Amino acid sequence: MRLVLGFGARSTATAGDIEALLPSFDGKVVALSTVEARADLARQVAARHGWEVVVHPAVALAGVDVPNPSGTVAAHTGTPSVAEAAALLTARASGPGLLLLDKRSSAVATVAVAALAPDVTVVGIGADGLESLAPAGRAAIAAATVLFGSKRQLDLVAADGDAQRVAWPSPLVPALPRLLAEHHAARVVVLASGDPMYHGIGTTLVRLLGAGHVHVVPHPSAVSLACARLGWALDDVEVVSAVGRSVDALRRVLHDGRRVLVLSAGAGTPAQVAQILREAGFDAGGVTVLESLGGPDERVHHDVDRAGPLNVVAVDCRGGGGFQVVPGLADDSYTSDGQLTKREIRAVTLAALGPRPGELLWDVGAGSGSIAIEWLRAHRSCRAVAVERDPVRAGRVTANAGALGVPHLSTVLGAAPEALDGLAPPDAIFIGGGFTAAGVFERCWSALRPGGGRLVVNAVTVESERLVADLHATHGGELTRIAVQRAAPVGGFLAWRPMMPVTQWVVWK
Repeated sequence: MRLVLGFGARSTATAGDIEALLPSFDGKVVALSTVEARADLARQVAARHGWEVVVHPAVALAGVDVPNPSGTVAAHTGTPSVAEAAALLTARASGPGLLLLDKRSSAVATVAVAALAPDVTVVGIGADGLESLAPAGRAAIAAATVLFGSKRQLDLVAADGDAQRVAWPSPLVPALPRLLAEHHAARVVVLASGDPMYHGIGTTLVRLLGAGHVHVVPHPSAVSLACARLGWALDDVEVVSAVGRSVDALRRVLHDGRRVLVLSAGAGTPAQVAQILREAGFDAGGVTVLESLGGPDERVHHDVDRAGPLNVVAVDCRGGGGFQVVPGLADDSYTSDGQLTKREIRAVTLAALGPRPGELLWDVGAGSGSIAIEWLRAHRSCRAVAVERDPVRAGRVTANAGALGVPHLSTVLGAAPEALDGLAPPDAIFIGGGFTAAGVFERCWSALRPGGGRLVVNAVTVESERLVADLHATHGGELTRIAVQRAAPVGGFLAWRPMMPVTQWVVWK
């Protein structure tokens, strides 16, 4: 393998600090790369090994998508990553490049390793194997020198070509960089089920290598085939994938009259779907199992307990369950010990945070997780991290997320600001608990994405209101006083019971 080493370092770091982090190499190092400010240190290290030195300006590194960005690094260097970004940017100058090892860190330095990878052709196939492949797919398979796929997929094309066949390991995604780097000089073809760019390996490869290095030969997806069998309009169907993720995501899209297709993780998924329907107040009889679509043993039935491993589950929702699609779920939708942003305040808070597709939220001092959960419910591509220092509450956040259809919520156990280290820079931040703790606002503000990032604080105590007033005087923004009263019985009458008023501060960066 041809390797590129990237490193970042504090101004006090020495060549020995970098050397101490270097991994053992299974390949040839072709370059050492870092940010311009560390060029002299890079030359010292490279001189000992005969490596080429490549340096990049911080603004160029800031444009590289990396798995481990750091708000602290961004505050000091102008880029969320130095080691990983420098390694990737240098490797990609010669073709597709990917991280072989995530960064290693010490108190004063970080090191990451990138490798050159091959261009890849991804061929979608159906359950009938070669029979329905278009000429382009057949030609790609016949010309391959290395063929990747599951054992089932490789068996489907066993008659074509003399390529080396490599079955995917489990887990797959962590192994992909090394597998591809080991075959950087080969003609690589990856087999995928159906349409590789629809919940498939094609999207993973594009994220790793870039769209310019991945050629896709699609095939009808399992979703298209299922809709054809059922007579459902493809553009009016919700799709949930249970492959490599929790089937609880189904709960988010269940509403009376809706049609949903679940991409199964295996034979057990149909029964799990039926159980979720029963728990959510829907008729579990509206489940259809479609097995081996397009293959010679295709089967469509309703017996969820006797499903084969290769199936799609169709749900025709019937019943009165499900949750509203706008923020402000009923308070009793959450399990809570009282640390819950109440319904009316929550709706106003989500409106202030303004979730947009693909954006990342930090919910700091998450309590029951309601703000992060309803942020995620706003759009399937939204992302959120809930930070909670109490382990019981953190567990409750995770349970609430699953019950409300967003099991992908990331929960971090720890107290801010320390627990925020290493998190990806957010587009929006909500600070619910711990706002008055030393350094919390400063750490959040430094990590917030400039040019559209927004921060919302709900202050209830006199101390938190005083801090909000001081910070508003410095940073600006909008202050809103929110007072809510709910009618409640008093003897045989109704009276207004006031909730604690909230001072909401919204500020943009």
